[in-house]
Amino acid sequence: MIIDDIEFFAVQIDRTDADRPVRSLLVRIDSDDGREGWGETPLSLLPSERLPNRSALLSVLEGRSIFCAEEILDAELLSPPPLRLAIETAVWDLIGRTLKQPLCRIWGGAYRPAVPLAARLPPGSPRRLAEVARAWAEQGLLTQTIDASGDPDGDLAMLAEVRAAAGARLRLRLDAGGRYGMESARDLLSELEFEAPELVIDPIAMGDFFAVASLARQTNVPLGVSRAIARPADAFAAVRCGAGAVVVIDPTRVGSLRDTRNCTAVAVAGGTSAVVSGPPSVGIAAAAMLQLIACTPALALPYDCVYRQLRDDVLRRSIGLADGNALVPLGPGLGVEIDRVKLDRFQISL
Repeated sequence: MIIDDIEFFAVQIDRTDADRPVRSLLVRIDSDDGREGWGETPLSLLPSERLPNRSALLSVLEGRSIFCAEEILDAELLSPPPLRLAIETAVWDLIGRTLKQPLCRIWGGAYRPAVPLAARLPPGSPRRLAEVARAWAEQGLLTQTIDASGDPDGDLAMLAEVRAAAGARLRLRLDAGGRYGMESARDLLSELEFEAPELVIDPIAMGDFFAVASLARQTNVPLGVSRAIARPADAFAAVRCGAGAVVVIDPTRVGSLRDTRNCTAVAVAGGTSAVVSGPPSVGIAAAAMLQLIACTPALALPYDCVYRQLRDDVLRRSIGLADGNALVPLGPGLGVEIDRVKLDRFQISL
């Protein structure tokens, strides 16, 4: 079986909790026997760019066996990590469909049938965030992520209001995005020791793992490193110097499912935990992450996913959700099927 064609689709779907919709670029790869595989990326290609990219990618991929996933990943044209991830996902989807097995079974087995989810709260006032957090907690989403503003007093007040509204069972993650300086981060973490957050991600700019390691030694609050993790070597560097208790892996930054698993293995080998956190998905990327997490015992922490906050998706049958968990789809490949009617309805020209 060889790759025969590739096509791009830009789609947009509204969210239930925010004004800004989710925009994704879908990638479809066809094989010479009529099968197709799908991938998804937040990478934005203008209409004028899609045809040249399609032609260039076809010149590299056309005629290759779908089973040469490692060889395809090394293609020079796939250097943008988000695009590389989408192409690799589509190739693996094709492999799974050919073998008539979900990817989690091909990669080692369905270790967990359901994946616990975390939810990232949308931008808004503390009161608005508290209302959303309470509603999500009532639905079983007890792990929630707040994006920090960089103002320690304002962020502490926001955390306190969200926790008061959603209850003591809520496990909060604060994604600081590197917005604090060392001194303000130290003061914030000192205050947060009384709030007992599950995790504070990237409290300072991640140019120096040793600076983060120094901060980690001065607090009992678990720290996570994320934005500096672009390859397994970065995970190794973070673990080696003790920069955080958790390595937070964004597959679009790492650029492949393969290296997402490799980053996880490095983190666990170094005695830290690992968690996957990615951009919003219209269904395809979320299914890929569920397949990966299902077969990776070390990825036990809740997956930070915006999928359940969509008003719809591009799937014929939506991913099952129950009590704050996503049920791993067990159809061939990614386990999901694309609904062409929905695809046409949500397709846009950027």
